[in-house]
Amino acid sequence: MPEFAWPWIAILLPLPWLVRRWMRPAAPGQALHLPHPQLRLAAVVESVRPGARAWWLALAWLCLVAAAARPQWVGPPQAQQRSGRAMMLAVDLSGSMRLEDMKVAGQPVSRFGAVEAIASDFIARRGGDELGLILFGSRAFLVTPLTYDLGAVSAQLKSSTVGLAGTETAIGDAVAVAVKRLSAMPEQARVLVLLTDGVNNAGSIAPLDAARAAKAAGVRVYTIGIGATELRVPDFFGTRVVNPSADLDEGMLRTMAAQTGGRYFRATDTSELAAAYHAIDALEPMPQHGPELRPRHELFRWPLLAGVLSFLVAIAPLRRHRAGAIA
Repeated sequence: MPEFAWPWIAILLPLPWLVRRWMRPAAPGQALHLPHPQLRLAAVVESVRPGARAWWLALAWLCLVAAAARPQWVGPPQAQQRSGRAMMLAVDLSGSMRLEDMKVAGQPVSRFGAVEAIASDFIARRGGDELGLILFGSRAFLVTPLTYDLGAVSAQLKSSTVGLAGTETAIGDAVAVAVKRLSAMPEQARVLVLLTDGVNNAGSIAPLDAARAAKAAGVRVYTIGIGATELRVPDFFGTRVVNPSADLDEGMLRTMAAQTGGRYFRATDTSELAAAYHAIDALEPMPQHGPELRPRHELFRWPLLAGVLSFLVAIAPLRRHRAGAIA
């Protein structure tokens, strides 16, 4: 159905009539001095039909005011596929994320490489969510604020490199940054997914203190500990098996998740990492229909075009008669 976005502009309709009433035109002899007697202004004015021109000018003004009021065609209501959920991803970029103890398609990759591969798919499935990205090392940085542009979040993650935020691990600071951003969202929408491979050894906020702040703000924290439990490394006698995740503070991650109503996941390989993301999908509510929107198509071009044509029709005879009089 058609409607006007700015109907109040209709108050300008009587403006030409008011201007004509308040500023009466001067007599030809007073308005213009003709130095040559053979040029007769009265003959030009009399040869034009002022009545028809006035109607054309009035139509032109009516069309221009209608165009300025922004006529629109409003379509039927359409439901938005928005979940109303706001989710922050906090990804560890400390130096230990370079360790190649994971595999993707049978090829060894670094821990961050595995996160990048699996998280990209997780991000792509977040349609309807507002998503943000925090990267942390020695410090925590908000890289992408909450947005529906999932492509921007994925691009920021793919362009990141290990060590970008420092070589240590500030888990508490990352949680605090997420809580600050999520606290303004509706309480049922606040979710943080934190992925790390180490222990908190940097930053100014202890992880459990940050978890208490998250609980107070209604933020559910899902923690993922990444890293293999066995890795064969060369030594003097050939090779030996070590635990590359010996420094992972699972107790702290499990406590943080339990305190905030989230859950802890252990990912020793890419399949477990993918399973952790799928589990978070299942634990969090599925997207629901958001508020309805009505598509709007602007129609101002048509009355604007009609107004310009009406104005040209109104002035064309006057210009023709003036040209003939001067000739």
